[in-house]
Amino acid sequence: MITPPDRPSPIDMTIIQDFAGRTALVTGAASGIGAACARALAERGAARLFLVDVDSPGLDALDLPGEVHRITGSVADEALWQTLEPRLSGLDHAVVNAGIGSGGPISSISLAEWRRVMAVNLDGAFMTLASSLRAMTGKSGSVVVVASTTGIKPVPGIGPYGVSKAAVAHMARIAAVENARKGIRVNAIAPGGVDTAIWEGGADFQASVAAIGREATLKAMAKTTPLGRFASSEEMADSILYLLSDAAANITGHVMVSDGGFTL
Repeated sequence: MITPPDRPSPIDMTIIQDFAGRTALVTGAASGIGAACARALAERGAARLFLVDVDSPGLDALDLPGEVHRITGSVADEALWQTLEPRLSGLDHAVVNAGIGSGGPISSISLAEWRRVMAVNLDGAFMTLASSLRAMTGKSGSVVVVASTTGIKPVPGIGPYGVSKAAVAHMARIAAVENARKGIRVNAIAPGGVDTAIWEGGADFQASVAAIGREATLKAMAKTTPLGRFASSEEMADSILYLLSDAAANITGHVMVSDGGFTL
């Protein structure tokens, strides 16, 4: 088929999504969505990766090409960012992903538990985003903050998690407005159910796995999702890399919902 002369040629996505020579930061990189993003960035040519996680063995298990800096520590630790930020100068991309879960109704959650979740999911995301933006000073760049559909649709029993994810999504939109004229794009992604290790700590999940197995448990949990399944970490990474890439050059301040129809 001949492309009409008054229309642009179709975009070659393999070229647009090429991260060759780029530097990227990924938090929560030892497993799940973070590890999938690290692998995808490396596969697509990223030259330098800064990977942050509390799970040192998980970081070491990532066999990636290129220059890889593995930083063991909590994103909620201000000292970590004071040490790391100077090394991030010239950063091109950041995936603000680290997070922890929590269970129980709001009326039964202690202040200590509330603050534990907020320290990682909100404070840690804030410090990651702020350091990334400063590291991009004087150049263009892109950031994706990993939020959740639980920050859009109220889900009982995970109050601190849902509140923290609603907050980081709005933080991303504010940062998008503040940095657009600097050539820095900031977006968020709101996954629905994703098959990652974040479920493992829940007592109900553990009890169900013991009774019927992990696969059957995830299938049962996915019954409220119109597509009838949980997503893979790799599917989330593909969407995140799209938002990071030049293919999304005109997209900023957007919260992409990737949930199999859960929020419909």
